[in-house]
Amino acid sequence: MRTKMHTLFGCCLLLALLWGGNAGAQNIADIRVHDPVVIREGNTYHLFCTGRGIAHFTSPDLENWTEAAPVFPEKPTWTDTVVPDFGNHIWAPDVLLHNGLYYLFYSVSAFAKNTSAIGVATGKTLDPDAADYGWTDHGIVIRSYPNRDLWNAIDPNVIFDEAGTPWMSFGSFWNGLKLTKLDGSLTRLADDQEWHTIARRERSFELGDYNPGDAALEAPFIFKKGDWYYQFLSWDLCCRGENSTYKVVVGRSSRVEGPYFDREGKNLFYGGGTLVLQGNKNWYGAGHCSVYTFDGTDYMFFHAYDASDNARPKLGMSPISWTADGWPQVEPLN
Repeated sequence: MRTKMHTLFGCCLLLALLWGGNAGAQNIADIRVHDPVVIREGNTYHLFCTGRGIAHFTSPDLENWTEAAPVFPEKPTWTDTVVPDFGNHIWAPDVLLHNGLYYLFYSVSAFAKNTSAIGVATGKTLDPDAADYGWTDHGIVIRSYPNRDLWNAIDPNVIFDEAGTPWMSFGSFWNGLKLTKLDGSLTRLADDQEWHTIARRERSFELGDYNPGDAALEAPFIFKKGDWYYQFLSWDLCCRGENSTYKVVVGRSSRVEGPYFDREGKNLFYGGGTLVLQGNKNWYGAGHCSVYTFDGTDYMFFHAYDASDNARPKLGMSPISWTADGWPQVEPLN
């Protein structure tokens, strides 16, 4: 494992007031990330994101971030069976605490193909300096194959319903985003498998099974607030620098299985989605969000491409406000 870096990254943009001082303020941190997820252990926030071996950052305050060693200094042994000669560049993790264990789900994939799998690892602590720190990899949870599956096993997010049943949403392009029931161990699918398509966009099927097509959506994240399950997801194109067109939309449902509807009443299964966040001339795209509640405030984390810094992807954070009829809002990017 490489030596932990202690370089402190300052914020490149801090608007008007410090984080938390203004309920609508955006905060863009000058660290390079894709697909951020965040969790707090004790007084430390831990951010995991796409990167070699899964990138890991820590912060005492959500503003100043220190890079830690990657989760997997060496690639998991099974990854070459999915992507030959896999380079250990692992995508789109999800992290949660359950029954005293931290679970880290992650994606292994070939770019623009559904040659993909979602794996999971567990650990007792997130603190790299703790004596009992370390991750145990449990291998593949679910896998997708070209010319067999019209879905893509990447971008996992796990949520528990009101009965305590774990569900994993995931997906990218093809025939939409999926939701499936997990076993109580969280390391495999439930024996009584149950599948739902929770969002789709119109797709040109003449492109064939092997091609992702033009139904650009991915990265579902389901957040429970009050009586509603909110499905946040990303539309359009990621990872293309100045040509990125990523944006975040949302729908909601009274049941985790859906159906999910946008604010206008359109089913996400038929292309619905209410816009929450998008890029502009200063940020070429913004998306792949995660949503959490810390100290009574709801926050959205995302990445956006900095037009002033060669379109590098930066970490974005924003408090969420809620309309009177229960829809999430964040301030536009500056």
